[in-house]
Amino acid sequence: MRIACQALIAVTLAAGLSLPAQAAYLWAARTDDGAVSLRLGELSSPRADDDAGTLLAPRAFLADGKALPLSRAGSGFAVEAGASGDVRAEARQLDGQGGLTIYHARAGRSETRAVSDLELVPTRPDGNTFRLFWKGKPVAADRVNVQTSAQWNRSLQAAKDGSVTLDTPFPGRYLLEVSVRVNGVVTVDGKRYEAVRHTATTSFEVGK
Repeated sequence: MRIACQALIAVTLAAGLSLPAQAAYLWAARTDDGAVSLRLGELSSPRADDDAGTLLAPRAFLADGKALPLSRAGSGFAVEAGASGDVRAEARQLDGQGGLTIYHARAGRSETRAVSDLELVPTRPDGNTFRLFWKGKPVAADRVNVQTSAQWNRSLQAAKDGSVTLDTPFPGRYLLEVSVRVNGVVTVDGKRYEAVRHTATTSFEVGK
């Protein structure tokens, strides 16, 4: 995927000009049987089947770039059990007004390497401090939103070094989300869009 004005989004992020969280995002999570589910919507209220069907070019992959088979499952998608390590997924969605949203999702926090264009990455395996990366380089996010399966939600402000740290007082699923926008007309894969938004999520489980 080729995106014009890459420097612009890097400068925007470094300046802390991220957008408020949008209502929908893409998120990936391990299921009890070891598979990975991929859903569109908020953690507490996934979207319906027809909304997931509007996603363009959905794909799932590992840190080494190996593609994982992705199939429709209910109101989302699924990756069969057997994938080891953290699983990433990406998809796109048009807004009908000349805009494009590019979703990035990650299930797990065991790896400290950024793979997707926009990704929240733990500073140590299974840690609670995260850095935001754009194209493999750390940038500062103005705000990172946290939702949990226990309905404990927070908005985290970045520290001086650009990292965010969260507490995990409850067992269950935790999801971190950040959304940013590229200003001006943007070219993606040879097509021009009036606005391009990137939304990234990282989810993980905390045991009892």
